Amino acid sequence: MVHLAVVKKEERLDLVSDIGGTNSRFALCRPGTLDLIEARKYPNAEFRNLENAIEHYMEETGYTPQRACIAIAGPVLSDFVKLSNIDWSFSARALAEKFNWSHVEVTNDFTALAMSVPHEPADNVIQIGTGTPAAYKPISVLGPGTGLGVSGLIWGGDHWIPMEGEGGNVAFSPTNELEIELLRYALRTIPFVTAEHFLSGRGLTLLHSALLEVNGRPAEELPASTISKRAKEQPGGDCHHTINLFCGMLGAFTGDRVMTIGALGGAYIGGGVVPQLEHLFAESPFRQRFEDKGKFYDYIKGVPTYVLLSHSRAALIGAAAILNKKDV
Repeated sequence: MVHLAVVKKEERLDLVSDIGGTNSRFALCRPGTLDLIEARKYPNAEFRNLENAIEHYMEETGYTPQRACIAIAGPVLSDFVKLSNIDWSFSARALAEKFNWSHVEVTNDFTALAMSVPHEPADNVIQIGTGTPAAYKPISVLGPGTGLGVSGLIWGGDHWIPMEGEGGNVAFSPTNELEIELLRYALRTIPFVTAEHFLSGRGLTLLHSALLEVNGRPAEELPASTISKRAKEQPGGDCHHTINLFCGMLGAFTGDRVMTIGALGGAYIGGGVVPQLEHLFAESPFRQRFEDKGKFYDYIKGVPTYVLLSHSRAALIGAAAILNKKDV
């Protein structure tokens, strides 16, 4: 069971964090547990770097953690880490020395999200469409936010092993004439078009602009939040068409991911974009495009798809699970 907890200031605690391209989220937890304490979210624009954000959180809460797990939106290849969608970089070793941490672990944010899946409470998960998970089979975890995160879980005999990669940056693969036209639009300004260029918050803006031009509509560049808002207010309008196209393309990408790793244990959609779409996502072509795999329809139709309603809470739980992997 995962819940919020209250502790004494002198109690030994660990820091867990989810550092995205737009916001940073922090919480504390007791070693060996997934109980979140003092969960906070801050816009990255308020800080010069990650170190400043951590300092602010510690000053605001008054706690001094002894270990830390930092989940970031970007690849983790060495001690020196650079985020993908914000001009932040840091050394894990230097942070540990500055804050006197006995141990620090840095991981991809969607690896942390994947690690939360076995611990997710029922009220944070909603199923889209039909399907039943196969026990101990791989699980796919992905989702659009500032970028497009991709991860998953493989059963290791007595525990789940997370996958860490950059699947959101694979080449965009169109599957119909409209998507070919969208790719041509993007190629005017983007030398290498990835899935993330369309399947992300910023991708919604690109997708909307491209769709308007392809359909001969007046040009209009809108942020993702406005597109989502108009789609809810104006069914059948341009923004509604954009959302349906986005969800369908995400469904196709999710199905490809399931096919690639044999994720018969199900596919989980996280990130900040999909939960904001609310009923539009459930009513969209997502599930139809997910199942549309030609002669492999029978293979994939029984795989369930889920939405994680609170990505931020889930990623922090996953960071705690990673930090405490020998204890939980």
